[in-house]
Amino acid sequence: MASFASNVARLQNLLPAPPCCSSSAAAAAVKSLIFKPISAAAPGRRLRALSVSSSSHSSVSAAPPSVGDDSGMDAVQRRLMFEDECILVDENDRVIGHDTKYNCHLMEKIESENLLHRAFSVFLFNSKHELLLQQRSATKVTFPLVWTNTCCSHPLFRDSELIEDDALGVRNAAQRKLLDELGIPGEDLPVDQFIPLGRILYKAPSDGKWGEHELDYLLFIVRDVAMQPNPDEVNNVKYVDREELREILRKADAGEDGVVLSPWFRLVVDNFLFEWWDHVKNGTLRGAADMKTIHKL
Repeated sequence: MASFASNVARLQNLLPAPPCCSSSAAAAAVKSLIFKPISAAAPGRRLRALSVSSSSHSSVSAAPPSVGDDSGMDAVQRRLMFEDECILVDENDRVIGHDTKYNCHLMEKIESENLLHRAFSVFLFNSKHELLLQQRSATKVTFPLVWTNTCCSHPLFRDSELIEDDALGVRNAAQRKLLDELGIPGEDLPVDQFIPLGRILYKAPSDGKWGEHELDYLLFIVRDVAMQPNPDEVNNVKYVDREELREILRKADAGEDGVVLSPWFRLVVDNFLFEWWDHVKNGTLRGAADMKTIHKL
């Protein structure tokens, strides 16, 4: 396992440059990439603290955040930022409340309030044991245009995604978001086929304003699927084998072809992925699972 200091240094090197001043300029910036892009097919904070002795919760009102320079935010992403409520947890993954996606990704609040939210990262392999990667859209608020694993998102504060048993709530959220982002219907991704392999806790800034502080569930699944990626979420998709991924890592390290990787994906690659890839090939993924440990990277 890499040391915390070395991980921090590597994350700083992986951070993308600040997004371009317009979506058209951002799109032009990726034409030099080695992959071809896919073809297009009132804010207020709500924070509720969970009762220690009861499953009920009470409302705590707070002033809405200032829009400030958010006026240029993409309309779809802005809606998700204020409608979606992430699950707040402590460092032992115990649910302590919830807050908007907006607040959970503001570095100011992450640092001042130590906001930590639950997340998931899906690694989808086809029957040839190739891993599906996606490049995030240019309009994403955090880490636009970076390459990452198949799907990265958050379970929301709703009954179906708060189920703790065997990470069922997280698996339900993964099925939902794979439809939202990649157009993969739920019947092609049965919830019981997602295999939770482990959890990581990490913090990474995206730019001067936004960032991540997540307790991230790593979900693996082996399925052949049809896709219809949503251009509001995804700029590009690509299946890769191990050697192709190693070449992508080399390009990212060398700063070639504009290839940038998400920090959470790189942490998983450097600490777990290639060993787990053996289990994908051998059909032994469930035996590799360790959901008791939270790896602080």
